[in-house]
Amino acid sequence: MKYIISLAIRYIPRRKLQLVGHFFAKALSLFYLGSQVQCPVCDKKYRKFLPYGRKGRDNALCPNCLALERHRLIWMFLKEKTDFFTRNQKMLHIAPEYCFMDRFESLPHLDYITADIESPLAKVKMDIHEIPFPENTFDCTMCNHVMEHVDDDIKAMSELYRVLKPGGWVIVQVPFYPPLAESTFEDPSITTPSERIKAFGQEDHVRLYGKDYQQRLEQSGFTVTENRFIDSLTGDLVQKHALPNEAIFFCEKT
Repeated sequence: MKYIISLAIRYIPRRKLQLVGHFFAKALSLFYLGSQVQCPVCDKKYRKFLPYGRKGRDNALCPNCLALERHRLIWMFLKEKTDFFTRNQKMLHIAPEYCFMDRFESLPHLDYITADIESPLAKVKMDIHEIPFPENTFDCTMCNHVMEHVDDDIKAMSELYRVLKPGGWVIVQVPFYPPLAESTFEDPSITTPSERIKAFGQEDHVRLYGKDYQQRLEQSGFTVTENRFIDSLTGDLVQKHALPNEAIFFCEKT
C-alpha cells in the first residue's frame, strides 16, 4: 500500500489527485477498520491511518477526510488556542486542504475564501506573489506547505502581511528536513526535477528551510510565535491522533 500511494503522489498530477483522491482513500478505509487511532477533524476511528508521502510515512493520512498529521495538529490548535470557531471573521485559505474546506465553509460566522494558482477546488485563481485583494482585508489566513514552492517567498510573505487586518493572524507551515542548517538554502540555477530532488527533497521545491525560517517571516513585519502546542498534549493523545512533533508558526499583524 505504501508503495502504491507513493507512486500515485509522484506520477499523478496534483490537480487530478485533488479531484479524485478522496474516492480512493475512502475505498481503502475498509481495510483499516478499527479504533486505535481517531482523526480529530472528522472524528472517524481506524486501526491506523493510511501511509502517505513520496517516501511513505506510516500512519499519516485519514482515509475519510484526507487530514494529514499537520492538519490534525492545526485543527486541534485552532480549537484549543484560538477563537477561530466562534468569532465572526473573514478568512483567506491559500492552497486549501480538502479536509478543511467543507468544514470551514459550513461555519456560519466565517466569510471563507479559498485561493490557489492551480487547484480546481479553490474559488479564486491567484498567484501568491500578487494577491488580488486590498490591504487589511482578512482577519485570518492559512497557507500551509506553499512557501517551499514559490519563486520569492519573502515577497509572498509580504503579500500575506499586506492583506491581513491589524490584529489578524496567519498560520504558515513549511516542511523541515533535519538536521536543519542555520540558513535556508536556495539556488535558482537548480531547475531540473532530479537536481531539485537532490537539493531540496522534492522536484517542485525551490528551497530547503533552515533555522532562520522565523526570521524570514519576521522580515515581512509579522510578530511570529513558534508555538510548541504539541508539547502541551499527553503522549496518549499524540498517539491517538497520530500528531507530528512540530511547531506551529503563528504570525500576527500587530
